[in-house]
Amino acid sequence: MGASGNRARDDTAGAESTSGKSPGDEGPHGEGPGGEGTGGAGTGRKSAGGKRAGGKGAGGGKSAAIELQAAGRTIRLSSPDRIFFPERGFTKLDVAQYYLSVGDGILRALRDRPTTLERYPEGLTGESFFQKRAPKNLPDWTPTAHITFPSGRFADEMCPTEVGAVIWAAQFGTLTFHPWPVRRPDTEHPDELRLDLDPQPGTDYADAVRAAHELRMVLEENGLHGWPKTSGGRGLHVFVPIEPRWTFTQVRRAAIACGRELERRMPGRVTTAWWKEERGARIFLDYNQTARDRTIASAYSVRPRPRATVSAPLRWDELDSALPADFDLATMPRRYADLGDVHAGMDDERYVLDGLLELARRDERDHGLGDLPYPPEYPKVRGEPKRVQPSRARRAD
Repeated sequence: MGASGNRARDDTAGAESTSGKSPGDEGPHGEGPGGEGTGGAGTGRKSAGGKRAGGKGAGGGKSAAIELQAAGRTIRLSSPDRIFFPERGFTKLDVAQYYLSVGDGILRALRDRPTTLERYPEGLTGESFFQKRAPKNLPDWTPTAHITFPSGRFADEMCPTEVGAVIWAAQFGTLTFHPWPVRRPDTEHPDELRLDLDPQPGTDYADAVRAAHELRMVLEENGLHGWPKTSGGRGLHVFVPIEPRWTFTQVRRAAIACGRELERRMPGRVTTAWWKEERGARIFLDYNQTARDRTIASAYSVRPRPRATVSAPLRWDELDSALPADFDLATMPRRYADLGDVHAGMDDERYVLDGLLELARRDERDHGLGDLPYPPEYPKVRGEPKRVQPSRARRAD
């Protein structure tokens, strides 16, 4: 997170939450990408196929803009030498070139999905915010999709369909892409079940790996195949491509059933407890990441961390040996050049949630285990338990 914290940028009063972070209300900057400030000292090098487009050079204030070629699109990149990651010395140009190097992979993760942009226009140490609504200067070759927030409000979000849209977003300081689990033709029915394994204090990435292996078994026993990736931090994500037949509510219920089964198999090591005070030193399967308007950083997204780590798609057979720190702005291009997109086949087959939804029904019928709490900013849902922190509820009694 930047020095000023993350905010959601929206052109209505207030802001919808995203990325599991519940950003606050809109800042004062309006809805379009902000202007460019002065650039930091950088390498001054050109990208492959890039050319300088005038302006002062590195060390003379704002560095000269360049033009990058992205699958037939010419994208102007201003202030290419601005330092975005001071600890590593990575520049805005390095970020754009990184996304060019993994272009087909990140486009596979974003294609036709309404996408929120996590922007750091001045780099990691500057102000940051979430851009939800498509900005007014969005290129006319980038489509949008109409999405509805839990509050009932709505917005049009950009839907990348080509690598040029990714580089265009990088021009305006986008580090992380947060796609919805839906596609542009049908924004009411998710086509991915996204399972977030979040290490709590007292646990670490190795604990998340152990939980992921057991999660894989739960999925396979219910006729599903998951695709793992690092979060870019301490956790793991497992994505399951599904047929777009179920509502957000049903997909969330399937995630809850999956988490509860994992709890039974790994008692004391995995939890679905929404309230932090009840989680303990366990891996939290964050079922609310499947709620409407909750998003997870895409595969290949750069994370706003000092080491410029990225969310790395993995094969199951490398899960035990891989570490989140292995994958960053410098190392992922080499991995991608050697292996390509290891999740390239993710969309080849889609699965059904019948098994997990039947498990949810059995949990409720046989054990009285129904719904679990939504995040506090969501409208109250019928059948949801009290949305009150347990310690406060005890004091009230």
